Amino acid sequence: MSDLNIDELSMRFDLPNGTHVQALLDVNLELKTGELMSVLGPSGCGKTTLLNIVAGFLAPTKGQVRLNDEVVTGPGRDRGMVFQQGALFEWMSVRENIAFGPKMKKTPAARTREIVDHLLETVGLQDFGEKAVYELSGGMQQRVALARCLANEPEVILMDEPLGALDALTREKMQGLVLKLWKETGKTIILITHSVEEALLLGERLLVMAPRPGRIHKEYRLPFAEAGVNQDLREVKKIPEFGERREEILSMIWEMEEEIMGRAEEGA
Repeated sequence: MSDLNIDELSMRFDLPNGTHVQALLDVNLELKTGELMSVLGPSGCGKTTLLNIVAGFLAPTKGQVRLNDEVVTGPGRDRGMVFQQGALFEWMSVRENIAFGPKMKKTPAARTREIVDHLLETVGLQDFGEKAVYELSGGMQQRVALARCLANEPEVILMDEPLGALDALTREKMQGLVLKLWKETGKTIILITHSVEEALLLGERLLVMAPRPGRIHKEYRLPFAEAGVNQDLREVKKIPEFGERREEILSMIWEMEEEIMGRAEEGA
């Protein structure tokens, strides 16, 4: 089980000039094992800060994150991170990148080969294992990043704009892969995105966050991720409720952006 609990989480950054930024304020959230949650919101609403605290890269100024009733105090193998850029070892082959985690855990060589072979097939790179990372396209590099994350067998996968740098066609293919991996592995996934469509497609739960201080503005429970596992994502987008939710959330975020701009003009 990998239930994730976020309790009364706040994060304040103190600046050199004596002022401060309240990035998050009293965020409460519970994720059950195997849930797929997308997080959306205007720039500066604390999405990435929240993800970095769950990852253990940042210590909150108040509250705590618990995974399996254990308080998160730093990075751990039970949480895997996939960044916008793959953060891969470019001097290594695809196979060597995926094998890195198991080797660090001193997994026997035969078992490591099994894990890597399985993951290469899972992400559709079975013919590219010996290629150097720099020889791959951006989409392929993100497939490697996903496989490397899965090789560490984390309980929770954290994704920070993992598809943001890809072209539209590759991004759509990768969205389908994320749904496939979610369904096949049963992992708990939190995905940060700036795309409303992507948040709707990849979130059975979708959080809309409000700007500073960052907090949960609204949560949706949606059928589109489940629908997208077995049908073309373009068909999912044609579902009437999909269009209605997209317009509702776009309007919500646009209003927040206008509020932010208004504050900036007042402070100018």
